[in-house]
This record gives sequence, C-alpha cells and structure tokens, in this order.
Amino acid sequence: MLKLTQTQTRRALLFLVSFHILIICASNYLVQLPFQVFGYHTTWGAFSFPFVYLATDLTVRIFGQQAARQIIFKAMLPALVVSYLVGVLFHQGQFQQFSALLEINTFVFRIAFASFVAYLVGQLMDITVFAQLRQARAWWIAPAASTLIGNFVDTLVFFSVAFYASTDVFMAAHWPEIATIDYGFKLIVSLGLFLPAYGVLLRVLQDKLLSTHQHSVRIL
Repeated sequence: MLKLTQTQTRRALLFLVSFHILIICASNYLVQLPFQVFGYHTTWGAFSFPFVYLATDLTVRIFGQQAARQIIFKAMLPALVVSYLVGVLFHQGQFQQFSALLEINTFVFRIAFASFVAYLVGQLMDITVFAQLRQARAWWIAPAASTLIGNFVDTLVFFSVAFYASTDVFMAAHWPEIATIDYGFKLIVSLGLFLPAYGVLLRVLQDKLLSTHQHSVRIL
C-alpha cells in the first residue's frame, strides 16, 4: 500500500467514487436491454459491471481496505438515486420525457434498489476475499478469487431482488437463465480481459502514484 499525501488520496478517491457511480448507473440502464447469444438470454450490463470489480481490487491493492469501503459507502446512495432517474427517463431504451419523473416507476425502482443491495453485499465480499488473499505469492490469485465470489453474490442478489415475480413478464420468466448467462459473461470479461489488464494497470498506477509522491516530496 502506497503512502500518499492527503490531497493525492482525496483526489484519487473522489475519482473512484465518481467512476463507481458512472458504472453502476450505466449497468442498471443496460440490464433493461436483454439480447440473445447462441439462443441464451443475457443483458448488456454483463459487459459493463466488471469494471467496478477491477477498480475495487486496484483500490484495495493500492490504498487498502478502509479506502475501498469508503468508496462503496459514498457511492451507493448517489448511485441509487441517479440510477432511478436515468432508468425512468430512458426506460427500455427510449426517452420518456421529464413528466415520467412525476410518477413512481416500481419496475425501475426495483432494479435500482436491487443494484443498491447487490452492490453493497458483493463489493464488501470482494474486498474481504481480496484482502485475505492479497499476500499470496502470485499476484493474480486475489483478484481472480474475489472476482469469482463477488460477482456470484452480486449477480444472485441483484437478479432475484430485481426480477423475481416482476411485473415485466419476460424478465420474471427468464431471470434465472439471464442471471446464469450474465454471470458467465462477467467471468469471461473479468478473467479473460480484466485480469491481465489488472496486472498492467497495477504496475502503471503504482509507478505513476509513486512518481507523483516523490515529486511532491522534493517540492516540499
């Protein structure tokens, strides 16, 4: 874990909180847009949400567990509100006019609330697993294990809360299938693409932050 100045840490955490909110909101919108792959149903959200786990694992590695938890607690409420507003305004991929905000959309609210719960539980699980394994000899063990477990918990909680007995007949009937395929795609994206990227980004960020820190020390 790097030792940075308060200003550097504050800026980095602010960026990460904003990044989490952006990815959560985008994923909650994209999960409303199902499509088929080889005859199986999934959603576009499976390709965007793994970015959150990449950011969280890097945060734990560089800043520690406490900073990662701060990001989660600061991001979850704004993400809930913004996700609901965006989901209502662009329900099922179409702009609904601002008058749509005058009525409560229970379908979109369930998605936003499910995301809120799943994000909190899944991310805390991810941080716990990663922190327990971060001292492993191979750098990839911690992010791989935390991604497998965190994504599983997140996917199960989200789809069951959002779509079990939903008013959307299609999602109510197909959510177990969609959740399973969604989890599979998350693993492909996370382990196949983001795990190698994690190793590269970890080295780049550590070098950049260390260089910035040393420069600040010289100025002082």
